[in-house]
Amino acid sequence: MKIDVLSLFPSMFEGVFGESILKKANEKNAAAYNVVNFREYADNKHNQVDDYPYGGGAGMVLKPQPIFDAVESLTKEQETKPRVILMCPQGERYTQAKAEELAKEEHLIFICGHYEGYDERIREHIVTDEISIGDYVLTGGELGAMVVIDSVVRLLPGVLGNEDSPVLDSFSSGLLEHPHYTRPSDFRGMKVPHELISGNHKLIDEWREKESFRRTFMRRPDLLEQIELSDKQKQWIEEFKKS
Repeated sequence: MKIDVLSLFPSMFEGVFGESILKKANEKNAAAYNVVNFREYADNKHNQVDDYPYGGGAGMVLKPQPIFDAVESLTKEQETKPRVILMCPQGERYTQAKAEELAKEEHLIFICGHYEGYDERIREHIVTDEISIGDYVLTGGELGAMVVIDSVVRLLPGVLGNEDSPVLDSFSSGLLEHPHYTRPSDFRGMKVPHELISGNHKLIDEWREKESFRRTFMRRPDLLEQIELSDKQKQWIEEFKKS
């Protein structure tokens, strides 16, 4: 996957792309990163990329010209059209389902804004997706882009050591992930559930399924509104309510 990032602060990405899973993905040729300072595409002598909004008001607005030229430069020799993602608090709230959708693409371009906002023509004529990582406002789009890139790249084939890992993650199944335990089985009197050390794989799978559902019911009941509950899950809910 080719990932281009348009940012006024490209150095912010150096540590992120040079560590952990994102670094490994690059070393395995699963992902290639390119961070572009779109100020370099400004067509004025002061390299200005923002201007006052028409109609007045507070703040500055990113001009269309530098971003249009930067995106066109990155795509001029391509046959396939990339997904161009605008990081914006007005965008759709980011989910695991969106990460899985983007992980199927060959080329992603992220636009990280600053100041009061973007010239609307950027949204209308360049952008394919607008994404928000939550209902709050950040100084710029860089941190949000990092979150999205990390969540997408880890889904690419061969990036994680265990191919089952992304499938079993929280939200991938629509539910939160079940609790995890490791050695020792008895730590300061706190014991691992007997099902997990029973050696009975069917029992272990059943325990994990139930505990995943329990955790979702207790912490994120809103997620259950999006799935059709089985009779077994309905029985579990009644059991949870009594406990």
